[in-house]
Amino acid sequence: MPKKKKQEKKPDVHDKLKGFDIKINEFGEIKTNLEIERLNQFLDDNVEDKKLRDREDQTHRTEEE
Repeated sequence: MPKKKKQEKKPDVHDKLKGFDIKINEFGEIKTNLEIERLNQFLDDNVEDKKLRDREDQTHRTEEE
């Protein structure tokens, strides 16, 4: 049975994350070319937190500020 060929194509990403690259080194450390704060901000703005979805006391951050 032939081995599977590795795909060299980069995955499709959101326009704000163009050029984003993430790797895990041999020590298990996450290495990325994007600042963690910028990535967290993108996730906060674009991804709903499933654990907080049904909470009654949870308000959106922009409403508090």
